[in-house]
Amino acid sequence: MLGARVQLKGWQQAAVAFGSAFGALLDPRRADLIAALGETTGKPAFERVLQRMKNSAEGREVLLERPRVISSQVSHAWDMPQNTFGAAYARFMGSRNFSPDDRPPVRFMDTEELAYVATRAREVHDFWHVLFGLPTNLIGETALKVIEFEQMFLPMCMLSVVGGSARFSEKQRTLFFQHYFPWATKAGLKCTDLMSVYYEKHFHEDLEEMRRKWGIQPCPTPKKSGV
Repeated sequence: MLGARVQLKGWQQAAVAFGSAFGALLDPRRADLIAALGETTGKPAFERVLQRMKNSAEGREVLLERPRVISSQVSHAWDMPQNTFGAAYARFMGSRNFSPDDRPPVRFMDTEELAYVATRAREVHDFWHVLFGLPTNLIGETALKVIEFEQMFLPMCMLSVVGGSARFSEKQRTLFFQHYFPWATKAGLKCTDLMSVYYEKHFHEDLEEMRRKWGIQPCPTPKKSGV
């Protein structure tokens, strides 16, 4: 069951997008504003993602079954052997005290199908952190937004890269543009269509084998972190 949707007229959508962008720049920790920005500016991108999922056998299975990345549906990840993707996801969430239930609901999509695609994009974010080996600090989140942009062409992702890099220190900015940005650009283009993957059915598989199968190149460790 997805959250209640709000139908917006053109001027209302523009107003929400502008207000969300302004508020998110003032306080980048406001996940609700970033989510609203992604929805109000991302409809064409989500429509393209939806079509790609329909063109993929695994993507069609995701659309048919509509799995959710919520505690009640992914708790079996905590029971997986140590080398598996599920165990890596469980360690990632547990070490940061994250809950898969904390993400804001999708509200501004026109159809139930698009609302699900937007929800799925939001909920697989932590899976991508695990697969690409990215931390959840400012640099790691900004690098993942580069990959998300390469995968989905969401305007919000590029705006987040601009906003994130503006908050870097000089050392962080140099590190990001010399190390993380070029890697993320290539990694996002090289790998499989990540939105068409039914991740929950791969929890039991070896993490490194999954990365090879999907063409995922984890982020290499920088020679000097500088952060």
